[in-house]
Amino acid sequence: MKKKLISGLLLLIFGLWLPAQESIDPNQIDIVRDAYGIPHIFAATDAQVAYGLAYAHAEDDFKTIQLAYLAGNAMLSNAIGNKGLPADFVSQFIGAEEIVNQQFETKISPAYKKVISGYAQGLNSYARTHPDEVLVAALFPIQPKQMLRYAQLQLFISSGGDKAIGKILGNQSAPKTAQPQGSNTFGFNSQKTKDGATYLAINTHQPLDGPVSWYEAHLCSEEGTNILGALFAGSPNILIGANEYLAWAHTVNNPDKTDIYKLEMHPQNKLQYRVDASYETLIPKKAKLRVKILGIPITIKRKYYESIFGPTLKNKSGYYAVRTPSLFEIRALEQWWKMNKAKNFTEFYKALRMKAIPGYNIGYADRNDTIFYISNGLIPKRAKGYDWQNTVPGNTRETLWTETYDITELPQVIQPQSGYFYNANHSPFLSSAQGDNPDISKFSKDMGFEEFDNNRSYRLKRLIDQYDSLDYADFKTIKYDRQFPKPFQFTFMNIEKLFTLEADRYPELSPLIHRIQTWDRVTNAESLGAGSFAIFYYLAIKRAKTLPGERIFPATVLLEILRETQTYMKKHFGTSDVTLGDFQKLVRGDKEIGIWGMPDVLTAMYGNRYKKGKIQIVAGESYIELVKFTANGPEIESVISYGSSDHPDSPHYNDQMELYAQFKTKKMTLDKATVYENAKEIYHPN
Repeated sequence: MKKKLISGLLLLIFGLWLPAQESIDPNQIDIVRDAYGIPHIFAATDAQVAYGLAYAHAEDDFKTIQLAYLAGNAMLSNAIGNKGLPADFVSQFIGAEEIVNQQFETKISPAYKKVISGYAQGLNSYARTHPDEVLVAALFPIQPKQMLRYAQLQLFISSGGDKAIGKILGNQSAPKTAQPQGSNTFGFNSQKTKDGATYLAINTHQPLDGPVSWYEAHLCSEEGTNILGALFAGSPNILIGANEYLAWAHTVNNPDKTDIYKLEMHPQNKLQYRVDASYETLIPKKAKLRVKILGIPITIKRKYYESIFGPTLKNKSGYYAVRTPSLFEIRALEQWWKMNKAKNFTEFYKALRMKAIPGYNIGYADRNDTIFYISNGLIPKRAKGYDWQNTVPGNTRETLWTETYDITELPQVIQPQSGYFYNANHSPFLSSAQGDNPDISKFSKDMGFEEFDNNRSYRLKRLIDQYDSLDYADFKTIKYDRQFPKPFQFTFMNIEKLFTLEADRYPELSPLIHRIQTWDRVTNAESLGAGSFAIFYYLAIKRAKTLPGERIFPATVLLEILRETQTYMKKHFGTSDVTLGDFQKLVRGDKEIGIWGMPDVLTAMYGNRYKKGKIQIVAGESYIELVKFTANGPEIESVISYGSSDHPDSPHYNDQMELYAQFKTKKMTLDKATVYENAKEIYHPN
């Protein structure tokens, strides 16, 4: 009865709503589904294509799109209860509604307003015709500004803003949004390839489910858009992918983009804080939060403040402000859209100079044999003499930065003599051969760029350097490598003493020690050595948090963990002969596959507790797109961990799992005639 009432209310709301945007006729849009259910959207305009994308994605995963927009508009708790409160608070704390309202008319171009309007109409059309799938009626009809508010929340989180809030409040009010676990990208031009073609690996490591998991689509309009790639729930355009001219990938980077300020409060006057020789006054604000107590929804108000440094919180030791450039910029989605439409490196670089995307490494390749890497980000130009890695004083305008570095001032490599670039979430100063790398001395330490290698970057560099030149098969061999380097290059623990233990001194552990020490470090599903090490690893990372400094494991602790490993195997598997595929599973519905990979190999996999002593892979290798630019155009192949649909009753719920598990891909195309010729279904979004 309640569901019918909500559905009726929703229809009434839509009936009363008079859209201000230009209406789109869905009969002028084709959704073409291929053998794997991937939507190829064809229409005359970008706005119409965005409408079709919204409708197709809603068909496959309307729930996640809604949860994303609910989080960005302080309504998530309406759908999931008190677990949504942190996101509801943060979306109000960062002032997403205010900044979008202030900048929407002047900062968003008329052309892109049509795109996001088209996407909103497509989503609203789906909601109107599928009212039983609507989670919260008050969210609809979706408006373009609501879409941009969610982008603000996600980009604030990706800038580390949630971690800053967590530091101030003791981790009580940061949204528990799934974060990426790392990614790889590498590219080769004709200086490195035997056939003279240009290769790019788009290889992100994201959660396999949820708002920051990938969705694959092909978007094609008569306004110059023709791109195949992937996007997150609620995005009106591709975020990583390839068009007829160029391709790009993202990996997560971590320069210092966010600062915390300690305010110096007036000794008598409440809410006044000193700035140099005078005092400013905090502006009190209240976040409205819908809390359920004993199942009864109650609206409460949570105080926060606005200072000249940014949104401000109070804890037991005082008042602290958070400042990051993503708080002041709403054009990130539009920048990605312009990247979608770029036809050469000059146009692509011009899009980057918008400086609207606050972070992410970018790996790039194009049909003109250009390769390019940049550690992109909105990084503040900070005053010298302060410890910007920690809390800085908020009692002087000297620390109140107002500018960010230009794109040309960031670490980047274009057309390296070596013929390659690579990134695996490590230092941008180690992105090609030695003579091609950015000079670290030319960049301020206050920018906070990474200066380390990790297992993936160390291994990737050595794989590339073993070839004077390589072919496409070599390129794919590198992409699917699943071996740890020797020695290990973990950035968060040192377990090298494990490999110098004298096994014969510990008879009860000798077989286990010997198996790990003689293991070839390849994380194949059928490997017994990988299985033993994986169980040891997941037990070890819990202990790593308790070790000081560089977290070097002493022999005594390693022996304790080895005993735990042996006990674990006997308890859960009844034997010490446990393969990696016995221990870790790729699971979707009733399909369960023993799977390769581990954290921090190139084919990275990250697991959570599952059942009967097993772990289930929840993040890591997710969307893979490999691109080869030839004289005849781009050759594209891709695969995703599960399938294109989130509905268990869909044939595309888990139909790519076998391809994925066997290191295979599906051939994709940007050619419209080929797509129609091989279509499994063609329909309009209505």
